[in-house]
Amino acid sequence: MPVRICAAQVGSVWESPRATLDKIEPYIRKAAESGASLVCFPEQFTTGWDPCSRMNLQGPDGETVNTLRRFARKNDIAILGSFRERYEPLPRNTALVIDRQGSVIGAYAKCHLFTPGNEERNYLPGEDTALFSLGDVCLGIAICYDLRFSPLFRVYARQGADGVIIPSAWPASRARAWELLIRARALEERLYIVGVNTTGLTPVDTYCGDSIIAGPDGEVIARAGAEEEMICATLDPAVIRLARDSPPPVEADRREGLYHALLRGAGGAGRP
Repeated sequence: MPVRICAAQVGSVWESPRATLDKIEPYIRKAAESGASLVCFPEQFTTGWDPCSRMNLQGPDGETVNTLRRFARKNDIAILGSFRERYEPLPRNTALVIDRQGSVIGAYAKCHLFTPGNEERNYLPGEDTALFSLGDVCLGIAICYDLRFSPLFRVYARQGADGVIIPSAWPASRARAWELLIRARALEERLYIVGVNTTGLTPVDTYCGDSIIAGPDGEVIARAGAEEEMICATLDPAVIRLARDSPPPVEADRREGLYHALLRGAGGAGRP
């Protein structure tokens, strides 16, 4: 059965989790009233993304997660959001999925940390994927910079994902790459890609929103503008099956052994 998903493009109240949680509740209520099964929020949405900050660290039993669990039960809808997780020896940039009963059903720590912003000096990278199900639809999670690394999405497709949700803080200066990469990942792996971005000006950067939901043919099926808003789309596993059965049969025609051999030889082969 298809499922309806909403991406809530909401700017954070900078370093103010309580104020941001109050701000997002109407979006959760509106998504539930629209018949959605899941509402998603941007990267580190309760604080704003900061690759160097260790403020407002929380555990899985902290205020942010407990409040989202309460919102999920109250509104009868699943919620996905990223936050700064207290962890040792360094924090993690973690996204959690909470089902409509208020239980955590998925957790993903950002695997690719943004080295141009020194994120790797202040956070610990994740080492695994995360899958969760909404009815008949299986979904994975990636976070922002992960979008640039196509092998992660290949793994998700091979694990049986029908789509990947990407909470992000993607800057306005690279907005063209945002759409290009979302559409490419969707088309390459015949997946739905839900990119939910932040918007507005923060001490770190300027963000232009432009949240996008792309189908497995790479076409955009929902798009936000530059301001705060919520977009929704229906994800249909039958559409995924049809896309993967249609030519060209890219998955069957891949030559993984050849690629690995060429990579092994690349170290000794230079330009003539």
